[in-house]
Amino acid sequence: MASLSRHRLSPAETGPALRALRAWTPPDAPSGSLHPGDVGWLLRRDDATVFLWTDARADTQTSARAEGVTTTAAPVAVGFLDGPVLRVTAAPDADLGALAADAEDLLVPGNDATDGLPVPGWEPDTDEPWLVFSWTPEPVSSRAVQVTEADTADRALVHRAAFTGSTLTADHWRTMKKSPAGHLAVETLVRTPAGEPAAAATGWFGGAGRCGLLEPVGTHADHRGHGYGRDAVRGACAALADRGASAVAVLTPASNEAAAALYRSAGFTVVRENLDWTRPGGM
Repeated sequence: MASLSRHRLSPAETGPALRALRAWTPPDAPSGSLHPGDVGWLLRRDDATVFLWTDARADTQTSARAEGVTTTAAPVAVGFLDGPVLRVTAAPDADLGALAADAEDLLVPGNDATDGLPVPGWEPDTDEPWLVFSWTPEPVSSRAVQVTEADTADRALVHRAAFTGSTLTADHWRTMKKSPAGHLAVETLVRTPAGEPAAAATGWFGGAGRCGLLEPVGTHADHRGHGYGRDAVRGACAALADRGASAVAVLTPASNEAAAALYRSAGFTVVRENLDWTRPGGM
């Protein structure tokens, strides 16, 4: 069984986790739970916490500098708690059993689901599958424009109007953009003919020749049904393709029929379903 060390990272310390996730991002839709953009979106919060698991044997070698050893600890997995769900992406050759065992003290009652990490004795949640969509670069026509500092308040306004209960502010957006993941973000905004902010999308670059990610996407509740969301999505996809993304992925619960219809209209196709793992009797 692998020997793991778990590190608790503050937002400013997330560079190694982001680099690991970029290295594990494939050319097509990511197979794990987390893309660098998922961490990037989390970093809008000053109190965000990211976990980085490394090979404990490499950690021991790294600490033995007095003996002339300078090995860098090898990342094994990256994760964070998203409400009650522990979301994890592991290196392709990671020992998932050892990772699940180490994560036990994070999976206290109330944290009753994992995304990307099978836990012995837990069950796949077949009641709420997640649809994984993928877009292949193609010529794009869109009314979307790139978000500038002058648009930040309107970008946050669209998000609050799209997601009930959201408290996102322009300051949260600035915090995200100043984070170690900020340079990976591309952001688009679509306005009505009268200039009102109608829809927006944030895309995340995973590296040249690797899949990008959309997170989040939203249309103002007062401006739905006019194609604004589709234009925001296609504008973000085009921006990611211009940077060298080989594809763009987006995920949504299968029950969110409106979101699924939006992504299909923007040229996305479903490539698979993901299932969370849930504690028996939890959630």
